[in-house]
Amino acid sequence: MNAMDGFMENAQGHMVPREQVKEIDFERHRLVMEKVAKVQAMRADLAKLKAEIMDDVGAFVEMSCEQYGAKLGGNKGNVTLTSFDGRFKILRSVAEHITFDERLQAAKALIDDCLREWTSDSRTELRAIINQAFRMDKTGRLNTGAILALRRLDITDERWAQAMQAIGDSIQITGTKAYVRVYQRNDAGGYDNIPLDIAAV
Repeated sequence: MNAMDGFMENAQGHMVPREQVKEIDFERHRLVMEKVAKVQAMRADLAKLKAEIMDDVGAFVEMSCEQYGAKLGGNKGNVTLTSFDGRFKILRSVAEHITFDERLQAAKALIDDCLREWTSDSRTELRAIINQAFRMDKTGRLNTGAILALRRLDITDERWAQAMQAIGDSIQITGTKAYVRVYQRNDAGGYDNIPLDIAAV
């Protein structure tokens, strides 16, 4: 129902008198809204739980480091805490968001020079790898991992080395995101993630 008594808002934003809404449509709406409210409440609880775990893990790491006279600054770095019996572990990881500035275009130009010269050779696989690395996804974002992987290729051409330097110089850290995952030991001795994704439960 809407704030206007006796009316319901449809998908086009129009106010429809309640008596003109079929009962099955009303019951469907009621069911969806009831379950959505519960999901939203659970999402808020999960956000609070994540914050609690991050804070408590960070405090524990600080306490542990203080035994050695070390002082840390904030929840930085990856850490794994394991229960005494080894059945459970908590992993806190911090991932950096990486983008590239305009120097990436210089790197691409140098790489293209190399590829033009190498086309007479049988390096088609390398061309495919490079083209894939610089291909944007549907949202216009580059594949950061694929671009950084180019720097691990063992190529001695001076232009290639300059291109790899340009890639390194173009890297910009635009932020970080913290993740927390909880694992339980399985019968095989490995660890399974305890899923909090409703689709994985």
